[in-house]
Amino acid sequence: MISLRRGAIAAVSLMAVLAVPVAANAHRQWLLPSATVLSGNDPWITVDAAVSNDLFYFDHMPMRLDGITVMGPDGSKGEIKNGSTGKYRSTFDVQLDKPGTYKIANVSDGLMASYKLNGEAKRWRGPLADLATAIPKDATEVKLTQSQRRLEIFATRGSPTKEVLKVTGQGLELEPVTHPNDLVSGEAATFKLLLDGKPAAGVEVEVVPGGNRYRNGTGEMKLTTDAQGAFTITWPNPGMYWLEASVRGGKATVPNAERNASYVTTLEVLPD
Repeated sequence: MISLRRGAIAAVSLMAVLAVPVAANAHRQWLLPSATVLSGNDPWITVDAAVSNDLFYFDHMPMRLDGITVMGPDGSKGEIKNGSTGKYRSTFDVQLDKPGTYKIANVSDGLMASYKLNGEAKRWRGPLADLATAIPKDATEVKLTQSQRRLEIFATRGSPTKEVLKVTGQGLELEPVTHPNDLVSGEAATFKLLLDGKPAAGVEVEVVPGGNRYRNGTGEMKLTTDAQGAFTITWPNPGMYWLEASVRGGKATVPNAERNASYVTTLEVLPD
């Protein structure tokens, strides 16, 4: 069995937030804001949060709200209001009480393990903090996978700002070159993907317009990041777009674990 020292586990346990359940490959997790570019003295947005087969259509399961965070334009912590979870979706409101750009995110960092105990195959999934006691000491053939997932959206009141666009240097993240709330149909937008703060080169990015339930085919676009982790999208039509990228490998924060890191965002493209 691999060595699982309590000291090593304690060093990373504070990073554990298993906020988003792992879904089957056919299911997509998403946050959908009612709008992303707003004005006025007291603008609000409503956000739907779900896991579904068809994008932005509620047909599978809701996303839990306990991992949702809000960052204000000045970097201060905001809050969700009027949160509710139903059969197929969760929903909540965010008040944009200051001018500038807000980030709403759901970030998870958890573990999956497979092992054998007395010859019987076992599986476990949970936060890093529980690892030290989750797997019996006499277990064999232990395999660990660290799953880091980041879902985030952006909304702006008035003029766009950049404070919330700063990356943390942990996992797979989007570093916008074009502001995510300044996207226009027919125009090109450039973004960068970073893995642990460094360019993520050669990563496939999937971009899918919403409403695929009512189309023949998903209308997806697939792009690949260059050596600097950059990729450029020319938006074919206005609307909401779902963007996802994932990376296998890289340095896990848990000893002897493999790592899967993914990033998801929903972007609103406005008419020209």
